[in-house]
Amino acid sequence: MDAEGLLEQLVRIESVSGQEEAAVAFLVEAMSRLGFRAYTDEAGNAVGELGDGPDTVVLLGHIDTVPGRVPVRREGPWLYGRGTVDAKGPLAAFVAATAQVGPQPGRRFVVVGAVEEEAATSKGARQVRDRFADAPPSACIVGEPSGWDRVTLGYKGRLLVEVTLQQPAGHTAGPHGGVAEAGILLWQALQAHAETFNAGRERAFDRLLPSLRRFQTESDGLTDQAHLTIGLRLPPDLERTALEAALEAAARRVEAVTPAQVHLTTYGYEPAFRASRQNGLVRAFLAAIRAEGGRPRFVLKTGTSDMNVVGPVWGCPIVAYGAGDAALDHTPEERIHLGEFRRSIAVLSRVLQHLPTGGGTVEPPRAVG
Repeated sequence: MDAEGLLEQLVRIESVSGQEEAAVAFLVEAMSRLGFRAYTDEAGNAVGELGDGPDTVVLLGHIDTVPGRVPVRREGPWLYGRGTVDAKGPLAAFVAATAQVGPQPGRRFVVVGAVEEEAATSKGARQVRDRFADAPPSACIVGEPSGWDRVTLGYKGRLLVEVTLQQPAGHTAGPHGGVAEAGILLWQALQAHAETFNAGRERAFDRLLPSLRRFQTESDGLTDQAHLTIGLRLPPDLERTALEAALEAAARRVEAVTPAQVHLTTYGYEPAFRASRQNGLVRAFLAAIRAEGGRPRFVLKTGTSDMNVVGPVWGCPIVAYGAGDAALDHTPEERIHLGEFRRSIAVLSRVLQHLPTGGGTVEPPRAVG
């Protein structure tokens, strides 16, 4: 099976977060046929190991996707389907490049198709993080789309907030506003806080970015409730305690001017992370991209990835890399250009062949919060 066939078959197997078993079984079998020691680990990840030695390089992809069926099809050079970009494309490229390079003296390659990356749990990455916590890998490549000629060095942090507002039921013509209005006041207060924090900050990576993910109301005739889910993308210099204090202050202000009681629950926290570019892994990527005719560029992403999970613990050289346009993530038009996919395999093959032992020197990575 060639790399494009591997990717297409993997994309055809639905693997929404928490329902990855069939895709994992397929990938384990495919890696076994390619010469990997392949298995499913305790978290349900697909894992393939190639070679042996004291120098371990982890290629950490994820096999789960968000919901939504995108019909799998080829149109010219494009392959459509859920996960083509985020992130079965990078994962299939990991497998293909590692198999192409083959075992290297003194080095073990570990390819991981992690589960639940698209969920707040990051179950798969946490399993891999803990496995190597006492003896971190010499280098790690995280599989996320950035374009074949770009290298991602950092991701914003994340905090999720579940909000419940509750107040006695009342007539819409009564003197007090409804619970939905109280929910809107809270959301506007958080937006105002973000605008104040962001004053003078030009880069999106340095800004606090709130998003309203869910808003619904309900009533049993005696009590009205509003439920909000809010996502907060965090810059490197914003600590969790300060943000949670601001959330509580906003809730108390809403309670002071409305009949509503406000309850907040925070979860899914990951600190922002920015890796160093001063190491052999980054230099290997720059050289490989140039060798393939590209002009390498660095990227800082406004989302969150498994780099946030493993990077602060391992402290090794780490980047995220993968073909595909991240603007197509999670969309009805998700697709990958197969020429770019093949080019990313060529880049990865060069990196794996020329990566210095130990990943090269590295400055301490930066994680905040």
